[in-house]
Amino acid sequence: MSISLTGKVGSAIVLLLALPLLLNWTALEVLKLKTFDALIPEQEPSGYFVVLNITEEDITKEGGYPLSRQTLARIQIDLLNKGAVGVGYVIAFPQPDRFGGDAEFAEALSYAPSVLAMFENNSGDYPPTTGTVILGDDIGGIAAEGVIQNIEILKENASQGIAVSRPEVDSLIRRLPLLMRTPDGWVPAYGTEVLKILAGADTYIIKTSDNGLQEIRVKGLNPVPVDPLGRKWISFVNTPQTDLAEMDVAGKFVFLGFTAKGISLQLSTPAGLMEPHKIQAALAESILIENSPYVPGYALAAEIGILLLTVVLTWLLVLNLGITLGASAFAAVFALTGYSGVYLIQKGILIDVSWSLISQFLTASTAFYLNFRQQFKLRQQIKKQFEHYLDPRQVKQLQKQPDLLKLGGETRYCTFLFTDLRGFTSMSEKMTPEEVTEIMNATLSVQVEEIQRAGGMVDKFIGDACMGIFSAPLDLPQHENRAIEAAVRIQERIKELNETMEADIAIGVGLQSGTACVGNMGSNTRFDYTAIGNCVNEAARYESATKQVGVDILIGEETAKSCKYLLKELEPIKVKGKENKLRVYTWDSSLQLLPPAY
Repeated sequence: MSISLTGKVGSAIVLLLALPLLLNWTALEVLKLKTFDALIPEQEPSGYFVVLNITEEDITKEGGYPLSRQTLARIQIDLLNKGAVGVGYVIAFPQPDRFGGDAEFAEALSYAPSVLAMFENNSGDYPPTTGTVILGDDIGGIAAEGVIQNIEILKENASQGIAVSRPEVDSLIRRLPLLMRTPDGWVPAYGTEVLKILAGADTYIIKTSDNGLQEIRVKGLNPVPVDPLGRKWISFVNTPQTDLAEMDVAGKFVFLGFTAKGISLQLSTPAGLMEPHKIQAALAESILIENSPYVPGYALAAEIGILLLTVVLTWLLVLNLGITLGASAFAAVFALTGYSGVYLIQKGILIDVSWSLISQFLTASTAFYLNFRQQFKLRQQIKKQFEHYLDPRQVKQLQKQPDLLKLGGETRYCTFLFTDLRGFTSMSEKMTPEEVTEIMNATLSVQVEEIQRAGGMVDKFIGDACMGIFSAPLDLPQHENRAIEAAVRIQERIKELNETMEADIAIGVGLQSGTACVGNMGSNTRFDYTAIGNCVNEAARYESATKQVGVDILIGEETAKSCKYLLKELEPIKVKGKENKLRVYTWDSSLQLLPPAY
């Protein structure tokens, strides 16, 4: 695959994978939420709160539901006598008590910090706003469309907060707003109001950014980071629980609510089904917990940035490093991304990398496929080009190391061998085409076999001539000697062939060693492996001069210098393209015997 095409494919992959984040797909949001559920560490309770459950048995004992305000007043006094620092009723009282106990209950509420709940509705009725100071532009937040308020006498003796229950896209409650916007200003959520009155503060400080809300501050407490909508992620800690019989509440603020079946609605959370008062207790706990999880305003930008960086990096590494190294690089990027994501979540910064990990896997799979496909095509191309010119073992090595065949070639020191049939043209005039073909194939087969047997490569055929390269494309020790041995054995087998075919075939062989540019000449998809250099030309000239000199093998000086055999030096000869005469040598069988074949 071309560079431009891989670039286009890579760009398309990046855009397609980033699109779900940009469009906030529901499935992706659910994946993100489930990831947070699995990785957010379990937190310890602050020690400031206790949950008081009013059970079905308690309701029966107290005369049925709803409990009278006199009963609630008595419970309030009992809790304070047991050491409670305040009581929060996650219950709304929108109607006067039918037993006339409102005044008694209101008086009991006044004895200690108390908070009553308001619940959302679409009535358009809004409670009085609380004091707020805005640091930045007054933007962001979640609007309340109306609330169920408590009767006046109770509001005068207790604080109010909205007991919000806004589920996520998968119907689970994970984060709740600390403040809600109304047409007149801001109204606190229930858990926020509890902490404000316990801290003795009378004002909320809202810090905003360009994206929306950033931070909620209450005097005496650490700033609470929130998302642009003002929501706080809830840590569902195991807040201590008690009941009316035990009332283990000393030194704690009490979140009171019903657990009786059919009275209190149970809401779905990552920690299971929970009643509203337990959720509000968890919200208050989360505000006080150090490193409590939150979604920063830059979360989406960070998630997109991580995805783009890791996907592009994965694509480039896998495509350019090959399958083995690419797999290692991908594993490293994948592991680093996963570790970073877990680390951030453990520190309370809820930035999700799950989609980035999935995207990396999809990207790597695509890149591996393209890489494998490209490598397979290249191996097939190598086999097609070299299987007839190299030993099969060398072909396999080239297939494993295709980088050895770099386009444009490389400078290598090699030995070059050229052959040519003497007098073949005149001889072929006396033969039938079939006979010419038979002799041609027989002689070329001999040359190919001996060149390959000696470790060389048959580069090309030029009519009835042949070109061989020794020490390319793979390194070949003692390539000078091997080239000479191939030349000698070609001559020996041609003699045997003449006897068999009753022919009179002669072959001239020219040899020269030197530095040449050897490699693929052509394009990425269609190339020819060959050599270019002065020594190549000299080898061809020596082959042409064999008939003139009267020998079958003519060896250049550079080859002879590294030869282990005793060669016979001839008179220097003049070749085309050279001003000076060149020293040449030939094989003399009387000087030594050729060793056994390889």
